[in-house]
Amino acid sequence: MNNTVKIDRGLPGQRPVERVIGYQKWRDLLFVHWTVSSETLRPLIPAGLELDLFDGKAWLGLVPFAMRGVRPWWGPSVPFVSNFLETNVRTYVLLNGEPGVWFFSLDAANSLAVRIARSRWALPYFRAQMSLQQTSGGIRYSGQRLWPEPSDASYTISAELSPDQPKPAEIGTLEHFLVERYLLFAVHRSGEIYRGQVHHTPYEIQPATVMQCEENLSVAAGLPPCKEIAHACFSSGVDVEIFPLRAQKYSSRGR
Repeated sequence: MNNTVKIDRGLPGQRPVERVIGYQKWRDLLFVHWTVSSETLRPLIPAGLELDLFDGKAWLGLVPFAMRGVRPWWGPSVPFVSNFLETNVRTYVLLNGEPGVWFFSLDAANSLAVRIARSRWALPYFRAQMSLQQTSGGIRYSGQRLWPEPSDASYTISAELSPDQPKPAEIGTLEHFLVERYLLFAVHRSGEIYRGQVHHTPYEIQPATVMQCEENLSVAAGLPPCKEIAHACFSSGVDVEIFPLRAQKYSSRGR
């Protein structure tokens, strides 16, 4: 792992002492990961952020899931607006010693959510047509990006789920490194790095075996495709509190 600063892997999971701005329920999450060289990934990460490594390796993740009950703190969820599918392509970074997520893309089957996230939070959301199908012991996700370009990006991924009893990942394990991420970093139009935080109980995860992974979401972001999968797991989901994005000061270590 990155040894430039001491990293407290449990601290971001503590609930912030500030006002919640929204609520979401994340359901049926499949975490699929593969490794990539730091040299390949570093040019695609903004200056100011460091790559967060595990056993000296950088990781890319493809995470499809269902959003449920999305709402602001001041109002109820709304049918046809608050429930939709989402898929993100991501890697793991550090800012001032804090571990978080850098999103290369987020596809969502909800036009309003995409427009709000792109305009207000400067997150790389894309509108997509998406589906989720569950079978006895398995799950299948698919999606086709619609707008903005590149609109030919798509994916189909299916997995069989282990009958093992789901349980939280232990701090220090690869599973914890990959799934227990409570911070996101985004670059605003001003060039400032913003930090966002969520809070939820730890994921209860179970192993998954990926049977099919055909995707070019990663390639559309300039990344190596999902070919040799190094880790996969599944969680039935968590209830999430959302906190505001905050501009961050940082000491640049360069690329």
